[in-house]
Amino acid sequence: MQLTSFTDYGLRALIYLATLPQGELASISKVTEVYGVSRNHMVKIINKLGQLGYVETVRGKNGGIRLGMPANKIVLGDVVRAIEPLQIVNCSEDFCHITPACRLKGILFNARQAFLDELDNHTLSEMIDDNPPLRVLLDQSVQ
Repeated sequence: MQLTSFTDYGLRALIYLATLPQGELASISKVTEVYGVSRNHMVKIINKLGQLGYVETVRGKNGGIRLGMPANKIVLGDVVRAIEPLQIVNCSEDFCHITPACRLKGILFNARQAFLDELDNHTLSEMIDDNPPLRVLLDQSVQ
């Protein structure tokens, strides 16, 4: 299973924001620069993460973005469920004529559930806690 770039960069943006000192603001441009993604794409991602409460946006001259909740409260499975289209295959009878007898859909459902169950075991704080090389790599990416 491969995540969409939207979800991938959404998780990366959260990781970046989680490395900042509590309450510090970052700009979308900075996050864009760190990961080398288009600003327009990152604006959409941050907007969605903001709607979901994972990111807080502060408007104005000294505005920016920061985590909307503590990193240890952000469960990776919840983030993926909220922003990833999780339909692995199209099992509608209009699309696939073997749907009524298909056993593959059940297997794929179980595989998707196992994937999400594993993500549910991890929080954003686990991505950054005791991980000094991460900050170094993030800092190097903008030099």
